[in-house]
Amino acid sequence: MPELEEKVGRLESLLGQFIINNDVALRRLETSLEAFKDEMRAFKNEVNEDRKRMNKMWGELANKMGTLVEDIVAPNIAGVARRYFGAEELEDFMIRRRKRNTKDKNKIREFDVIAVWDDKVIINETKSTPRIDYINDFIDVLKEITDYFPEYRDKQIIPIFSSLYLPEDIVDYLTRNKIYAMGMNDDTMDLLNFEKVK
Repeated sequence: MPELEEKVGRLESLLGQFIINNDVALRRLETSLEAFKDEMRAFKNEVNEDRKRMNKMWGELANKMGTLVEDIVAPNIAGVARRYFGAEELEDFMIRRRKRNTKDKNKIREFDVIAVWDDKVIINETKSTPRIDYINDFIDVLKEITDYFPEYRDKQIIPIFSSLYLPEDIVDYLTRNKIYAMGMNDDTMDLLNFEKVK
């Protein structure tokens, strides 16, 4: 019997060590899992912050692309006015002009370019990606241009819609609506439908 008691004692001892080792292993595993959860939470937060930063950068890039096209178009307005409309002495030139509607004070609008001569005004709308919806919005604004600028009532209003590239269907739509289309032609900006609109 002492042999059996010894074997049972060894078995109890081994079982005790197994339980202790298992308990230590479980605690280590729990600690590792908690650390892993914390790392995953930190990683998720970092990914969310990176996504927010990237979205902001994409938004800024999209805005810059819009203003980049405006920055290319604006310097060409005076030359186009001189070449096509005989407008020589420029009185006023406004880029990204924000103006409140004089009849509806709740309406404020930004005009990409307004160029003023003694008897003419060019109202220019510039888009990096031209769409029919943008043209329709421009048409609506042109209908109430003197509500924004009553001082232009006696001047010839010359509407120009500009983009670096204007597909043929967009040019046709502008022509049908008596709006000049300005886009890249060889190495400079030019009116693409002057003969058809005038």
